[in-house]
Amino acid sequence: MTAAQELAADVLAVLEEHGQTVAAAESLTGGLVVAELTAVPGASAMVRGSVTAYATEVKRDVLGVDGPLLAGRGAVDPEVAGQMAQGVRALLGADWGIATTGVAGPTEQDGKPVGTVFVAVAGPAGAGGVRELSLDGDRRSVRQESVRAVLALLLRELTENAGAKDTEHNGGNGCLQP
Repeated sequence: MTAAQELAADVLAVLEEHGQTVAAAESLTGGLVVAELTAVPGASAMVRGSVTAYATEVKRDVLGVDGPLLAGRGAVDPEVAGQMAQGVRALLGADWGIATTGVAGPTEQDGKPVGTVFVAVAGPAGAGGVRELSLDGDRRSVRQESVRAVLALLLRELTENAGAKDTEHNGGNGCLQP
């Protein structure tokens, strides 16, 4: 089992324990994050879906990322990653939203070198965060490490914010119990 597969299984186990759901917004990973999650048996109870927002317009028009932010900084930006995670969480009605955006190569993008990646998590009660990665390797390895990193960030948020409750409860069974 790979590190990403183990993380996906751990993430889903914690989500199931808390009766919570997740949705993914992926750019450079192009669906690899949700593929890892949905490879785990029983994932359908926790995975709401995903948006592969490869094009900048999709980030803006579907996920609700701020247009002037995209125009000014480009898609490879920590605030963009955070807005992608928040956007997919709201769009797909999930308790947690996760996002990946970055440069897998072979050339730089928006003045950012290959291996520059931002992963983000947005969750209940303002939980979440963004992590910047500076990865070495070819396109394949940058994408794989990005998958591992966003799942690790989500797992950390889930375990550190285990008591976080979402008063609007986006997804899950629709019932919050103390």
